[in-house]
Amino acid sequence: MTADFKRGNRTYLIASDFDQTLSFNDSGFVLSEMLGAERFAEKVEGLSRIHLVQQGGELAYLLQHDPEYRRVRREHLHEVGKRIRLKKNIPALLRMVEGLEGNHFHFYVISAAPEEVIQSALEGIVPADHIIGTRFRYHPETGEIESIVRVPAGYGKVAVLEELVQRHQLSHDHVVYVGDGSSDVHVMMHLNSRDGLTIAVSEARFIAQIARRTVISEDALSVLVPVLEEVAGWDSQRVRALFAAHGFALQEWSKVRTDSLIISRQEPRPEATA
Repeated sequence: MTADFKRGNRTYLIASDFDQTLSFNDSGFVLSEMLGAERFAEKVEGLSRIHLVQQGGELAYLLQHDPEYRRVRREHLHEVGKRIRLKKNIPALLRMVEGLEGNHFHFYVISAAPEEVIQSALEGIVPADHIIGTRFRYHPETGEIESIVRVPAGYGKVAVLEELVQRHQLSHDHVVYVGDGSSDVHVMMHLNSRDGLTIAVSEARFIAQIARRTVISEDALSVLVPVLEEVAGWDSQRVRALFAAHGFALQEWSKVRTDSLIISRQEPRPEATA
């Protein structure tokens, strides 16, 4: 990967989960709070325990089958997206990867969260056609959720990732996946076996032990660090220089097995007086 990257004019795919990867919130909790529905965590745990749905697909199941959630319509999901608290500097992340030595990066979001939630939360940041979430079929008159078209959770994420790899005619060693939870395990293991780069943004044991790199930060720009190191082969000095060139400073970058970062905007230096 490193040699191809440095020659430039290469194409890469970065795919990211949404809930607690690009955001601080879980869509299901935000929706439940808005509806005044209780016991969401308990219901999810129950579905997970009996393995009725793929891990990560619990909200989709509740929206179609649970009486408390059956009243949800498309506009409710759009409102949830507006209430989601996003991690900092997602637009800056997209700008910076596009400027790396003439290489082209396709950025996609692959998540079990409802597609309307993600599109609403990332409106003006990530194009809607680059967001692949749980998709529902709605009743044309009542607006009620009739059925589930697709749930990108568990092996469903693997299928979506493979579709994107084929669409862009990429080899797997040109693919980066970023995730935080149990629904990302299958896609990370799939990509690891094909020399892709997997990045965890959670220290949860079941995901951090699978991902090739783990980065803990409240800033979305943090995932660019392992991309630069693992894909581009950059050293820490060059990484810091790139961030500084875009007005950011890497602070408290403690490298153990996990990269823990705080990123702040760097104030421009006053020009020297004559």
